[in-house]
Amino acid sequence: MTLFSIAKKNVARNFSQYFLYIASMVFSIVIYFTFVTLKYSDTIEREIESSQKIGSLMSGAAFVLIFFVAIFIFYCNAFFMKKRKKEVALYALLGVRKRQIGFMLFFENLLLGAVSLLAGIIIGFLASKGLLSILIRLMGYDVATPFTFSWQAVMNTVIIFMIIFLVTSLQGYRVIYQFKLIDLFHASAKGEAVTKPNPVIAAIGVFLVGLGYFLALQDMTSKIWQVLGLLVTPMVILFATIIGTYLLFHSFTGTMLKWLKKSEKWLWRNLRVLTISQLLHRVKAHATTLTLIAILSATTITAGGAVFGLYYNISSTVKQMDPNTYMFVEQDEATTKKINRIVGDADYNRVVETIEQNFTYNGEKMAYTLLSESEYNRLANVQQRDEIHVKGHQFYALDAAYDERFSPSYTNMTLQTKQEDFKVIDYKPYNVLNSALAYSTMVVSDDVYDTFAAKKTAKLQHFRVVIDPDATKADAKKVATILPEDAQLSSQPADMQANVESMGVLLFIGSFLGLVFLAATGSIIYFKMLTEAEEDKAKYVMLHKMGVSMKAMRRSIAGQNVVIFFVPLLIGILHSAVALKAFSSLLSMNLIIPVCMWMLAYTMIYALFYVLTVWSYTKMIKQTIQTEGV
Repeated sequence: MTLFSIAKKNVARNFSQYFLYIASMVFSIVIYFTFVTLKYSDTIEREIESSQKIGSLMSGAAFVLIFFVAIFIFYCNAFFMKKRKKEVALYALLGVRKRQIGFMLFFENLLLGAVSLLAGIIIGFLASKGLLSILIRLMGYDVATPFTFSWQAVMNTVIIFMIIFLVTSLQGYRVIYQFKLIDLFHASAKGEAVTKPNPVIAAIGVFLVGLGYFLALQDMTSKIWQVLGLLVTPMVILFATIIGTYLLFHSFTGTMLKWLKKSEKWLWRNLRVLTISQLLHRVKAHATTLTLIAILSATTITAGGAVFGLYYNISSTVKQMDPNTYMFVEQDEATTKKINRIVGDADYNRVVETIEQNFTYNGEKMAYTLLSESEYNRLANVQQRDEIHVKGHQFYALDAAYDERFSPSYTNMTLQTKQEDFKVIDYKPYNVLNSALAYSTMVVSDDVYDTFAAKKTAKLQHFRVVIDPDATKADAKKVATILPEDAQLSSQPADMQANVESMGVLLFIGSFLGLVFLAATGSIIYFKMLTEAEEDKAKYVMLHKMGVSMKAMRRSIAGQNVVIFFVPLLIGILHSAVALKAFSSLLSMNLIIPVCMWMLAYTMIYALFYVLTVWSYTKMIKQTIQTEGV
């Protein structure tokens, strides 16, 4: 019997234990293969204008994915090697040479990698049509998507992952040369270094996390941000949160569990003493891993929630900045007729005259677009905005990008020209003209407007403004084709499409990267808990002999896994909630609905890993009791 055939038998025998690892690797390979395939997709290159940008984004995402998957594979491989060390020691005890054992482990890892790679590429090819359809839909296109196969993508995927699998296989080969025989027999009993929980360290952890939250929720214009600096403050937030999270798992959680152990009436019910004792050991032993999972979950939820929030708000954001379907500098009569044939019976289609005027405010020159009261009210009536009435030297400000932190304080603001002063009586956080061409606008009375227009130095601008709710992307392309470059076209459909394209690609990449990260973190906890189950078999057999029911043991197992799975998730969600609150404040955008949807989806998938882990853990203990119990 050859070493390769032994390796095949070992893989087949342990397939159930390797299944989630293989499934996570296959899923990662599918996503990587999809990203690379989409980069070379003829459909995207032919149908989508921003295909080069998509290719760059896919390449960047693939690099991030490879970096993470490599760490995940190395991490899992270390777990498996720890579990197999006793088996390796038995081979050595039976007289098998280290070199032969090393080759057997090398073949096993390589075989697992090859199977995962083959399955990943096949599934990736079969899934390419569906994934390409999702991407194109997210980008706002309606294009038929064929099956996509690229030899470049296949070669790229094979080379990258075979390098990773070769390195991990060599890692397994080297293990047997790093330990003595007695160390291999006792390897499974060695866990991470465990330290006693310290209330002082726990308090420091809570303080650091609180400090990170406090700084993140402060406005960027606050004194503390100004003192620390715009570059230093985010770094302080990041380090305080990460270190604080580690200390939470290192001491705070352990301190809480120790306090629970002091409540004797509560503790001596339903195996709670076992549950708390096991958790006290595991939370402290796995503090580093749990911290990484919490931070990774926070990063994934924050990035995904932010992108999904921006995608969710695209329509309202574009309409805020572009209230009119089209706005462009008025052209000759022939061009106007062509445009009118495209827009048909639009709700609004007329030339709007504005004036670009310079003013002085607190010694600084500021340029504003002047719009007459009558023109504003005509547009406001169609856009369903409030009418504005001003008198004399009064101005009314319109600013679609208004932010009280950065925008001028318009109310009672005095603007000066060489001859006169004008007082801004109020403002609206929107504009009736497209912001790309009108910027910040001042509504003035018709008389004052005529006075400015009559000046020889007046910079009059004549814009054709069209409001057509039924305009399509095809219509917008025709309008853009007809108009010359100097028309300075501002097109709501075009801006909407551009935003949907860019945010759609980011949402696609972020969602699938998030799923890979989620599968990897879920798998890591799964392997850790099953490794713990191997070590705890004797304890549960003893409990069974003492008369403890399987139902009580299952409840204890479920309780331990709830803490290990959901405490990092809850901390990650809390971190991301604070980060997204700061992000939404920065952009002055309501992200509550999309962020809650994203968090709910993430939690539901995470819960599946919890259910699978509890089921596998319970099954392993039950089989052990049936085999060894009396």
